[in-house]
Amino acid sequence: MIINTGQRTDIPAFYPEWFANRLRAGYVCVRNPYNPQQVSRYRLDPGVVDVIGFCTKNPKPFFPYLSLLEPYGQYWFVTITPYGKDIEPYVPPAEQVMESFKFLSLRTGIHSIGWRYDPILLTQEYTKEWHIHTFDSMAGVLEGYTETVVISFVDLYQKVRRNYPQLKEVSWEDRVDMGKAMAEIARRHNMRIKTCAEGKLLAPYGVDCTGCLTVDVYEKAIGQPLEVPVRKQSRAWCSCYLSCDIGAYDTCGHLCRYCYANNDVRMVQRHRMDHDKHSPFLIGGYRDGDIIHQVPQQSWIRREQNLFEI
Repeated sequence: MIINTGQRTDIPAFYPEWFANRLRAGYVCVRNPYNPQQVSRYRLDPGVVDVIGFCTKNPKPFFPYLSLLEPYGQYWFVTITPYGKDIEPYVPPAEQVMESFKFLSLRTGIHSIGWRYDPILLTQEYTKEWHIHTFDSMAGVLEGYTETVVISFVDLYQKVRRNYPQLKEVSWEDRVDMGKAMAEIARRHNMRIKTCAEGKLLAPYGVDCTGCLTVDVYEKAIGQPLEVPVRKQSRAWCSCYLSCDIGAYDTCGHLCRYCYANNDVRMVQRHRMDHDKHSPFLIGGYRDGDIIHQVPQQSWIRREQNLFEI
């Protein structure tokens, strides 16, 4: 099966020792964000976990523990956007994260890592021209360390509107202008550009609009075919195979103004104070009334039968 770590928070950046402890312990507990008494317990065992997927803005804090991932397949998305502290107050400088990206690429292999340049937002400072110029410069630095770069445009979820009320939608015209330019830049730097939940708008310009974390991405990372269960997508326009996520909302310390996973700063601070690196849960521990469900798990790797098995 596939375990994901990055849809709700940034575990490598803020909870690396906790995740290392869970890998050593061989299991992790996850509260249902909409029904907290419901707890899913997952085994962390390479016999049943084929891939662990990461999405992070700062992988470096987890580097001391990378050896714990060696028995597992892994795929890393590293988001690198060069916004200032006005937008991403606690994200390390892009230059630093790019160095971490290169180190991780050499460690895991080029098929196991992708660059995310998202979300793209426009302001008086961060203009269309600024994005195109900056993207070109960064692609030059990361050339040879990944084959994939994902772009998307900011989504104005309710949380985003509340935390960043001045933010505006990116127009279709601006999306096309930037998408066309970035697709050409990516080609020049030997990368394939993909979109995340943007529909087919940029497909005519050579952009891969089939999804950013699809099954074939995992298969290429581990070098083996997967036979995955059919699963209903959380969003009709998203083709990614997003499996079991072990994170929790309102726990990411980057505090990016466009974030959809944090409700407010006070909640994040409170949750992070309740974090225990030795707990099976990312935040807190067992509670009275918890209903713990041991999730059935099995490998999804499709192994060819030999003549004796047939």
